[in-house]
Amino acid sequence: MNLHLQDRVVFITGGSKGIGRAIAEAFLHEGANVAVAARGKEELETCQKELGVLAIQADLAVESERERAFAEVLKKYGQIDILVNNVGGSNGTTIDQTELQTFQEAFDLNYFSAVHFSKLAIHEMKKQSSGSIINISSIFGREAGGKPTYNGAKAALISFTKSLADEVIKSGIRVNGVAPGSILHPSGNWQKRIDEDPEKMKAFVEAEIPAGRFGSAEEVANTVVFLASEKASWVVGATLNVDGGQSKSNF
Repeated sequence: MNLHLQDRVVFITGGSKGIGRAIAEAFLHEGANVAVAARGKEELETCQKELGVLAIQADLAVESERERAFAEVLKKYGQIDILVNNVGGSNGTTIDQTELQTFQEAFDLNYFSAVHFSKLAIHEMKKQSSGSIINISSIFGREAGGKPTYNGAKAALISFTKSLADEVIKSGIRVNGVAPGSILHPSGNWQKRIDEDPEKMKAFVEAEIPAGRFGSAEEVANTVVFLASEKASWVVGATLNVDGGQSKSNF
């Protein structure tokens, strides 16, 4: 399917590996111009060499670093048509045993980075009366599972997605989200857990994922590219589960 994304400028945070890199590859396949930002120098260099993307090293939990990264994309391409807020991470343990500072760090990376980049992006997108923002959250933003710091930040991101979508659609900007379930890729936690205890992970899949397997980064990326295209022109403020039926939420 031709999604008519040729020459669109796409900026992906956390785009050097895993789901972020798969999203970058999917947009490149559609003929888009892609920029990625992440903290890891080695992964960024590999991504730039293998894919030919604009690779920007930055700590996206830091406000000044986000502003610098965004400015580099504008300097290179002059505009941003599609923003994918993918950067994120999990930290802490139980609520009782996790310091308040750790919760704040989780929100800085998973939530406030997306809020800040979205504010920067809509300022530019309003100039051209068009644009698309995709926020990558998690099924655990809707229900318990995983670490509480991560769950809270992703829940906030899902709510933010709907609020921003309703605010900016009149300016021609669509905002949506994708909530992945358990996604398997070489650099992810699920691969580490499989390596440590394959039988335990086999039992987890059988008990928790109706589709009977882990999802792939490419399956998340395909959904993101669709949502960013005009084929999804009437999808506004939605956060779509991509989880093989794993989520317990039915509304």
